[in-house]
Amino acid sequence: MRLTGRYIPTQLNTGAAQMALDSWMLDQIVTEDRAPILRFYRWSAITISLGYHQRQWPEHWSNLTWQKQPIELVRRPTGGRAVLHQGDLTYAIAMPLVGSRQTAYQLICDALIAAWRQFGVTLHYGTAGSGYRHQANCFALATQADLVTSEGYKLIGSAQLRRDRYVLQHGSMRLWPQFDLAKQVFGCLSAAEPEPPTAIPSKPDDEFVKQLQGAIQQELTQRLQVDFSSKPLSDQELATIAERSPKFAIPANSSPALAASTPADIPPRL
Repeated sequence: MRLTGRYIPTQLNTGAAQMALDSWMLDQIVTEDRAPILRFYRWSAITISLGYHQRQWPEHWSNLTWQKQPIELVRRPTGGRAVLHQGDLTYAIAMPLVGSRQTAYQLICDALIAAWRQFGVTLHYGTAGSGYRHQANCFALATQADLVTSEGYKLIGSAQLRRDRYVLQHGSMRLWPQFDLAKQVFGCLSAAEPEPPTAIPSKPDDEFVKQLQGAIQQELTQRLQVDFSSKPLSDQELATIAERSPKFAIPANSSPALAASTPADIPPRL
């Protein structure tokens, strides 16, 4: 018998609210042993998300702006390095583990690979170099959990949080990056930085995003044997998520040194 999972319609919100919602999704299936929960989301402001264990970052990140708008700084409930969220689409899925964490990674990433193949984009797993741990930028190098094009463009970076027999995985798909902004945030970028796949429209396109979401959901449905039913967040759920949002926010002008000695209020199970 096939399970019925929950699909939460696409959300546009602040970084802290998005991280709170992802964390809440995992709590839902842990406490109530629910079927998988899936969603896609966009960021209402340019945001840098830090990995849970990333306690150091450049001082200038604490007060960044782009085109006179502040850049939000938040902490993810998952591991990994910093991700610049601008022009990207993020997916998140919370689900019971079937096998190991690595098995879950491969299952979800294989679904992403198959979905992008429908658009003529071939993706494969990356290979991290020895310098990964010294990089602040998650997209500077690709690990085996990341998906890159044949030309070397890192299209998708993902991260996980495991709790008991359940896992949250979310990942950023770089659709319309601003390389000038990335240079301002991370410093000098390689002159040979590959371009996004030509299958992606040159400008943000809602119809393309809708088709991409549908393809990913279809592939996950087949692999998980779960039918996702759309169910928006209730007012009570929104209120609960709003209460936990401040835990993921990093206030402007925060000191990286202070953050290193003051752990965030997030369970450190990765």
